[in-house]
Amino acid sequence: MDETLRRAALDYHRLPSPGKLAIEPTKRMVNQRDLALAYSPGVAAPCLEIAEDPAKALDYTARGNLVAVISNGTAVLGLGAIGALASKPVMEGKAVLFKKFAGIDVFDIEVDTTDPDKFVEAVALLEPTFGGINLEDIKAPECFAIEAALKARMNIPVFHDDQHGTAIVVAAAVRNALVLQGRTLADARLVTSGAGAAALACVDLLVSMGLPAENVTLTDKDGVIHSGREGMLPNMARYARDTDARTLPEVLPGANVFLGLSAPGVLKPEWLPLLADNPLIFALANPEPEIRPEVAREVRPDAIIATGRSDYPNQVNNVLCFPYIFRGALDAGATQINEAMKAAAAEAIAGLARVPAHDSVAQAYGGRKLVFGPEYIIPTPFDPRLIVEIAGAVAKAAMDSGVATRTLDIDAYKRSLATGNARSGQLMLPVFQAARGAYKRVAYGEGEDERVLRAVKDALDEGMVRPTLVARRRILEEKLPKLGLTFELGKDVDVIDPETDVEIMDQLAEAYRMVAARKGVPAAEVVRHTYRRPTVTAAMLLRTGRVDAALVGGNSEYWGQIEHVLRIIDRAPGVKRVYALSGLILDAGALFLTDTHMVPDPTPEQVAEMTVLAAQAVRHFGLDPKIALLSHSNFGASHSPSARKMRAATQLVRAAAPELKVDGEMHADAALSQALRDKLVPDSAFEGAANLLVMPNLDSANIALTALSASSSSPTVGPMLLGLSQPIHVLTPGVTARGILNLTSIAVCAADSH
Repeated sequence: MDETLRRAALDYHRLPSPGKLAIEPTKRMVNQRDLALAYSPGVAAPCLEIAEDPAKALDYTARGNLVAVISNGTAVLGLGAIGALASKPVMEGKAVLFKKFAGIDVFDIEVDTTDPDKFVEAVALLEPTFGGINLEDIKAPECFAIEAALKARMNIPVFHDDQHGTAIVVAAAVRNALVLQGRTLADARLVTSGAGAAALACVDLLVSMGLPAENVTLTDKDGVIHSGREGMLPNMARYARDTDARTLPEVLPGANVFLGLSAPGVLKPEWLPLLADNPLIFALANPEPEIRPEVAREVRPDAIIATGRSDYPNQVNNVLCFPYIFRGALDAGATQINEAMKAAAAEAIAGLARVPAHDSVAQAYGGRKLVFGPEYIIPTPFDPRLIVEIAGAVAKAAMDSGVATRTLDIDAYKRSLATGNARSGQLMLPVFQAARGAYKRVAYGEGEDERVLRAVKDALDEGMVRPTLVARRRILEEKLPKLGLTFELGKDVDVIDPETDVEIMDQLAEAYRMVAARKGVPAAEVVRHTYRRPTVTAAMLLRTGRVDAALVGGNSEYWGQIEHVLRIIDRAPGVKRVYALSGLILDAGALFLTDTHMVPDPTPEQVAEMTVLAAQAVRHFGLDPKIALLSHSNFGASHSPSARKMRAATQLVRAAAPELKVDGEMHADAALSQALRDKLVPDSAFEGAANLLVMPNLDSANIALTALSASSSSPTVGPMLLGLSQPIHVLTPGVTARGILNLTSIAVCAADSH
């Protein structure tokens, strides 16, 4: 690596505190009772339960979500045998990936021995602590014997990721590359460069999935693995060929797949013409591959090429599988990770690359278009659907193959994974459940926006909507294939095209003329607004009953779009103003704030009105509203105009909706702390933390929302408009496809209740 990267890596590991891991408690520890429950005498209760029934360790301890990443440092990345202690940064890194991608806790353990028997004994004795063992960076051939011995002795999953993780991702990539070539594993011929742990595991898995063993030729630094070679281990001898060939170029002619897991530069450009038409070249040596993709492509432009590097397409990266393999295995209570589970993981990874890439992936890769093809044969590590598809497939395979100790409803399990993976999904679950099967007509004003199109695809998959896109058909017909989106215009999705749908656009313009004539829109501007401003078009589709709900905006300033909406969509009967509600998922749970976008300085009556409307909206998320009206004043401590406003608003809310659990005026810390409120007042109107914070003005609400969102990396749900007679929401410029999907489900539920 260059010196800049080296220094950055050292600072990353050293600052602000050494290392990449910390241990944090999952239970509170703030008083004597907590201490008595967590330790003596309370801890005796779960100890006795586990002594009577060991399976209850999964109920009372973290064992069921705890994996050990274990190495002796004998084969660390490309660094070699640098020792157990020097391997620790790598093992910590592995632990971070487990937690980041699958929510699995990890202890990294570095065992200071090169003796396989001592290593096995040390690891086997740790079984009571862990739900699974991930072996890492152990050199061949000892790694084979170590894994086999541990699998025989331990009744929990043992997985050597250098072998099997690589094999799973390679198998997925090979499967998809062959699909693109119109071939199957059954008619492929494979040559390796490398016959170590990873290469043999790759070949073994591909053979178990249908590659004929006789179609495999292994080579290593000493040449072809032939039947006359001495000292071969059984898993290598299985593929020894009865051949006079002794060098790599001698066995390349006619090969469909080159699988390199060896050393830099071993595949020479002049040998590439020997390969079959449209070959697969997997040059996976890291950091320098067996051949650089740009060099290979000069000679074989027909090749599909993969490497282990992140700066080229088709990166074969173990992080695509190992977190999710363990997630599924742990959740199914699997006693091992078997061939069926590995094959299921490979098929799940392959399948995910064949569907449109998730919006968040495009963001993570700088807007790069990821569509199944020669440069996208495996998904990226940042695809949030990996956990759902792989863990679900692994858990099912564990049950089907008889190694699971728990029975899961796979559909429900996958839904729970999807919900847990998207933090906003935890809040949105009841809304999604209510929206599924509604098939409401929803208009999208910015129908050409990539975020909207991806959200529409997800909403169609959820069975929520019959979408109507305000967009030019010619643009959609060009854009959808590039995005890999397969829904059909006119069949799955309706389109209102201002360029071609003149009859309906003229009808909307005439209806808009009747609405806008007395609301400041000059007659000469009516047609231009209707044809040129998609927010007006979508809102008029809603007003005239052509759709049931609408989402507009997202590409321009929020307030400009709001003005169009308020001209067209009437307020609900009895409502004086329109307000905005936004939601967050924080570590402590869901938190809603109002009014985050609409009324700059509401009166006491308006604060009361927004509070009642917001409480109704919060109930749609399956929550019981616990409402705090916030101020710089705590329960009458100040008599400033702002404090008096919030105090008066509290009384108005109680009079208008006596069933609501509402209190104020109060500080934000008092709203979120029962103990602090109890010190201030003896009769707080709700228990625990508030989940709806009503702010005294727009500045405080919006500042609090953006600060909380930024500091916690929490996605925002909303803003949701409150007080309109028909369901319509205005998207902010920073909205994601997931945010649009969330607002779609909210709008669908509102339309269903009208």
